[in-house]
Amino acid sequence: MVVRVAQQAAKSLASQVVVATDSDEIIHVCQQHQIAVIKTSTAHPTGTDRLRELVVMRGLSDEAIVVNVQGDEPFIPPELINQVAQALADHPDCAIATAAVAIEDASEIHNPNVVKVVLDANGQALYFSRAAIPFQRDGLEPSIPYLRHLGIYAYKVHFLKAFAGLPPAPIEKMEALEQLRALYNGYKIHVQVYHEVPPPGIDTPEDLLAAQLKWAQLHQK
Repeated sequence: MVVRVAQQAAKSLASQVVVATDSDEIIHVCQQHQIAVIKTSTAHPTGTDRLRELVVMRGLSDEAIVVNVQGDEPFIPPELINQVAQALADHPDCAIATAAVAIEDASEIHNPNVVKVVLDANGQALYFSRAAIPFQRDGLEPSIPYLRHLGIYAYKVHFLKAFAGLPPAPIEKMEALEQLRALYNGYKIHVQVYHEVPPPGIDTPEDLLAAQLKWAQLHQK
């Protein structure tokens, strides 16, 4: 799966694609497929901490932009990677850029596994929550679309270095959403609204089976 993700990422405009892992098995597989890979510490509590180690090891400049793509997204659209990176480049006052899509299935609004985000007039995140935000007090049709957050982030390297030293925020602990630590400490997050719903990631054995079938369909001769 990691190989497929890296191959998709390589179709983007990224100057380099590197897999960061503490797994010897993943390192071996990446080497077999000529994919750049770096072994990181096994002690990282979050993926952001792992990414920080990577940028330090690579000696990237503080203003460099790094996009973090999860290893369970084998169908991630390369243009989504491009858009998130460009969004951060276009908003130098922000430390992070991420993405969201309009929720079309009403059942997702109250699903705590679907993270919602509310934006300000400049497209910056006001808050992320597992709850239904904004709350529709009068029970009428929503006047704005609910937005589902997509788990892809572009970071400035200087933020990654600073983030690792910040203690978890109270709201981060309550919601179990790491990005709230950035908002709690005053960092700005630009949210690019993506107009196409990307293929889902793989979280369960059923997701894996569906992905294998989709891969076979896409590569039928």
